[in-house]
Amino acid sequence: MSLSIGADIGGTKIAAGVVDEQGHILEKVRRDTPAEDVSATESAVADAIAELRTRHEVAAVGIGAAGFVDADRSTVLFAPNLAWRDEPLRARLVQLVGLDVVVENDANAAAWGEFCFGAGHDSDDLLLVTVGTGVGGGVVLDGALYRGGFGVAAEIGHLRVVPGGRLCGCGNRGCWEQYASGSALVREAREVAGSGSPLAGDLLARAGGDAASIDGLMVTTAAREGDGFAVELFDAVGRWLGEGIASLAAVLDPTVVAIGGGVSEAGELLLGPARAAFRAQLTGRRHRPELEIRTATLGNEAGLIGAADLARR
Repeated sequence: MSLSIGADIGGTKIAAGVVDEQGHILEKVRRDTPAEDVSATESAVADAIAELRTRHEVAAVGIGAAGFVDADRSTVLFAPNLAWRDEPLRARLVQLVGLDVVVENDANAAAWGEFCFGAGHDSDDLLLVTVGTGVGGGVVLDGALYRGGFGVAAEIGHLRVVPGGRLCGCGNRGCWEQYASGSALVREAREVAGSGSPLAGDLLARAGGDAASIDGLMVTTAAREGDGFAVELFDAVGRWLGEGIASLAAVLDPTVVAIGGGVSEAGELLLGPARAAFRAQLTGRRHRPELEIRTATLGNEAGLIGAADLARR
């Protein structure tokens, strides 16, 4: 049985695991990410890999990195939450661990994991949309991960959906993730609660009277318990999500869209409005086959599993 290691490197933690050919994680370890120190981050990754290798014989390592990765899957061009700038990550890690290494964008790796072992296992095409603090994604077309000419495709959260809209962390205005993310959900809840509107009375009570303390879990819990305003917040985010998926479907025409990320745990509160908005906005609706919007199944482990499988291949 061929084993490989997948490592998912984020701004706060490094998760590394041994993965078999069926996408099962046999063992996983964790390290904190020293995000401001390039060498220390790479050493922490290498240390996690070394620990796993003391108990497992592995052939290769796949890295899911939160940033832009070049077309050769070797250099991290830019990472918003790490100190990597034109960092030759593959070469550094090969030197540290003595194994073949593949570096992939973390969302791409997650899309591949879901395609092979999760929500897209029965399809030739998959669009993964992750809804969390922002909106991320990855695309698999005709069984191949789509990276684009320069390796930085599928930054779908930065589609511009509102000209001159809300300022995004990327520097542009009106990006999709400013309207279809967990941050958008919480921002709207806090703004309405802070205005003194009775609409947000239940949420404000849950937050002890402090609008700034309202978080996504509070909104989700309130919505599940029938609070009308919280349900409306999910309706709005779901509508933006579905409309964006309809636009992407016009370009990519996938058979399956998998929705992942922390906000997807709200289930039909999010996916119901998203499906309705998708159907209402799809180009050529009622005269074309309709893709299926599913919940992603691998959770936070999708990137680790996908990176390990990409390394094996």
